[in-house]
Amino acid sequence: MARVGVLLGGISAEREVSLRSGEAIVSALASRGHDVVPILVDRDIDQTLRAAKIDVAFLALHGRYGEDGAIQGLLEWMGIPYTGSGVLASALAMDKLKAKELFRLHNIATAPYYDLTGPITAAELEERHGSFGFPVMVKPRREGSSIGVSRASNLEELAVAVNEALKHDDGVLVERYIRAREVHVGIVNGRVFGAIEIVSRRPFFDYQAKTQKGLAEYYFPARLAPTRYQGVLRLAERAHAALGCSGATRVNVLVTEGENEYVLEVNTLPGMTPNSLLPKIAAGAGVDYPGLCEMILQGARLHTHPGRHLPLQGVIASPTPVVVA
Repeated sequence: MARVGVLLGGISAEREVSLRSGEAIVSALASRGHDVVPILVDRDIDQTLRAAKIDVAFLALHGRYGEDGAIQGLLEWMGIPYTGSGVLASALAMDKLKAKELFRLHNIATAPYYDLTGPITAAELEERHGSFGFPVMVKPRREGSSIGVSRASNLEELAVAVNEALKHDDGVLVERYIRAREVHVGIVNGRVFGAIEIVSRRPFFDYQAKTQKGLAEYYFPARLAPTRYQGVLRLAERAHAALGCSGATRVNVLVTEGENEYVLEVNTLPGMTPNSLLPKIAAGAGVDYPGLCEMILQGARLHTHPGRHLPLQGVIASPTPVVVA
């Protein structure tokens, strides 16, 4: 039987969520009979992976170094198949500016935006913002789970929001606020599970609403007309494909009353806590949590070696690790 290592923790601001995701995944895979071991990710992860002697990595990481292509690159070098998207797709999806540029290239509607690089003075910010208008959402360019995200309704609030975002990244995305329903689409190994609608009790679906119970309401399937619902699913598929994603993703779509849809982002390592959206979407589609983990595991592979999938039905030999200096 293949030995499965669930990589959890990490060194990003989303460490606590990752720990909860990883613990739930370990329990679920163990209940399905897998030889599974939790692997706490820290700065010495290369040494930890060599000592663990795993055959496949199930990534339960979030944020920088776990979701941005960094750990994926290490696993490619070590020859360990892993879940989720490859190095390039992970990096593109994590970088909000590059993701939007690709969406536009593929004629996928996304909210109007501009980017900033810090530090920036108040006068420079006012000039850069120009006639863009308010309200806006201000986001770190490369961060997840709405960490460092703020809403601004005037120049004074914009300056505060930009300074907050710059605490997390030297690049900032300023995006036009669109009044719309927030809908998330779950995709696993090319299968579209469906779309869930979120109604946040916070000003927007922020980190607290995403991670704490009782701060949001969920509707599955999303409360949309059948034809529009199918259109949202197809739009999410296109966004997933535009970035070259694979494995499990969650695509965030804004659905307006004016019959317009906008893709905000694609999450290549969706949260897997009991309160997370992908497990809720899967449950609505008739797939329980252990079954979802099994499906994600089945998609584990190396992306730089076409055809190198993990044969879970048999025993595989671990490749000789190659450690990055």
